[in-house]
Amino acid sequence: MYSPDLHGAGLGFRRDHLIALEQQVPDCINFFEIAPENWIGTDPDSAKRLRAFSERFPFVVHGLSLSLGGLTPLNLAFLHDLKRFMHEHQIPLYTEHLSWCSDHGQLYDLLPIPFTQDAIQHTVARIRQTQDVLGQQIAIENASFYLQAPINEMDEATFINSVLEEADCLLHLDVNNVYVNSVNHAYDPYAFLRKLPKERVVYIHTAGHYQQEANLLIDTHGAPVIDPVWELLDFTYAEFGVFPTLLERDYHIPPLEELLPEIEHIARLQRKHAA
Repeated sequence: MYSPDLHGAGLGFRRDHLIALEQQVPDCINFFEIAPENWIGTDPDSAKRLRAFSERFPFVVHGLSLSLGGLTPLNLAFLHDLKRFMHEHQIPLYTEHLSWCSDHGQLYDLLPIPFTQDAIQHTVARIRQTQDVLGQQIAIENASFYLQAPINEMDEATFINSVLEEADCLLHLDVNNVYVNSVNHAYDPYAFLRKLPKERVVYIHTAGHYQQEANLLIDTHGAPVIDPVWELLDFTYAEFGVFPTLLERDYHIPPLEELLPEIEHIARLQRKHAA
């Protein structure tokens, strides 16, 4: 469905690492991911430096602000800018969080959508509108959350499956989010994964998190990936197949060389299951 060039292990394209990447891109990095909000309309020098990479490497755009579950109208100007940006850089895949983050302005947090039938219909309509503007399917990412809405009518997996089916969109599977939610809400992450539709998975994230208490994990993307999340990624490849997989590191960003062992770990797991 998407370019065969989009494969293997990837890393978020960060200005923190730009000088190091311009000197040499390590062999273990097969692709990059960017937040389009941080690059659309950027200054000419930054645009030129990005172009030097997008001409050589596959990219994914992973949105932060569309607010698919929000109540205010979708930002159509942003979507049209995004479509031009993806065409300019030949980026095949756009993903967004299954969450909401706006109410007459950005809230700068990814908030959970209640698991109700009304919320399914509302979110599906907005995903369809997004796909119509972009002229392609998008992938939605399962989100981390910390409180169960008292109005929930179903569990998380049922909600995700319903949105995927009715919107006819793809699944951006974040295994760290699955693990975080499994601890915070006391469920089996392996059983949760088995409930998701294999045929809709197209892209995977893994990341680190912060343990505030024994039963409270905060999805920070600010620490190394822990062993239980690596084990969950291993299981995901066994169950779903090998998909392009990104290491997220958004806070406490270390030098590039300190992230390479984690990217190489992704690549080793992929080779194991590809074989």
